[in-house]
Amino acid sequence: MNYISGAEAAEIQAVVIGAGQAGLSGAYHLRRTGFEPERDFVVLDHNPGPGGAWRYRWPSLTYDRVHGMHSLPGMELTDADPSRPSSEVITEYFDRYERTFDLRVRRPVKVRAVREGTGGRLLVETSVGTWSTRALINATGTWDRPFWPRYEGQETFLGRQLHTAHYPGPEAFAGQRVVVVGGGASATQHLLEIAPYAADTTWVTRRPPVFREGPFDEEAGRAAVALVEERVRRGLPPRSVVSVTGLPLNDAIRRGLADGVLDRQPMFDRITPEGVEWKDGRRVTADVILWATGFRPAVDHLTPLRLREPGGGIRLEGTRAVTDPRVHLVGYGPSASTVGANRAGRAAVRDVRRLLAEERVTV
Repeated sequence: MNYISGAEAAEIQAVVIGAGQAGLSGAYHLRRTGFEPERDFVVLDHNPGPGGAWRYRWPSLTYDRVHGMHSLPGMELTDADPSRPSSEVITEYFDRYERTFDLRVRRPVKVRAVREGTGGRLLVETSVGTWSTRALINATGTWDRPFWPRYEGQETFLGRQLHTAHYPGPEAFAGQRVVVVGGGASATQHLLEIAPYAADTTWVTRRPPVFREGPFDEEAGRAAVALVEERVRRGLPPRSVVSVTGLPLNDAIRRGLADGVLDRQPMFDRITPEGVEWKDGRRVTADVILWATGFRPAVDHLTPLRLREPGGGIRLEGTRAVTDPRVHLVGYGPSASTVGANRAGRAAVRDVRRLLAEERVTV
């Protein structure tokens, strides 16, 4: 493909935005079914190197503590040292994967907007120019959109506030009083790590946490994904798969419950300069508020296409946007797990091939 910068767009069959698990899966299946990188499709990634969101995980999240990491299609992740940081293990694996299958990811490329072009094409406007494409596989994930809830008095807090996206590891909280907000796996991991270093920890959540006994088998996984899919079909913002599965009750969680580290408190009502406060007058003094409150889909660049439903989400049939069959979202909603991302990449490419075949017949 001869790329032309400036006002004239380079024409191509498909653009993949994002080179995390979902984007690499999509690129692999495009390559496997006869699409040639740079000639027929291009993969754009805003990161400076391979790894997707994994490259930003905190150092204390070692590979043996990663839940449900599934290998990319066509190449297993084997012989990984479980004591190494997951950011290193998975970044190296993604790098090897890109080179093995010659996916030729372009980076760093920031996608600024996707809008309607001419002749039924989409225009993908980026920091290095514009591509004109017949199909789009969007795999931008959520890491770039950490969710920060807003509470009365938040701006008055004299301590430090940070999000899971910028969690530096437990040593940074030595001797400090830490309030951890959130009911997911990241919150419990942070608490269990921080407690031995901190002067005190307090865990608050909006809803009582649900702990899951026993193995999370295939049937339970399908049921959880079905709940997330239902929201997406209704055009509602997706919830994570984890949010409907509950927290696994493993040995570390049991110890945290027994020793009081995971003594959950209801959500506070306001933030004060010195800490947090409930309506009944109870207060907790804090040096740090750590928001383990999740992420939202990073899809603002798709705004010109008007894909959002009144409920705030993008309604999908499989991976295909209902309002625009040229657009596929992978790693969104029910496919926001590593195994889901793999399957979504394959499904999206199947639909892209069908769309392009129908166009050729029409022409």
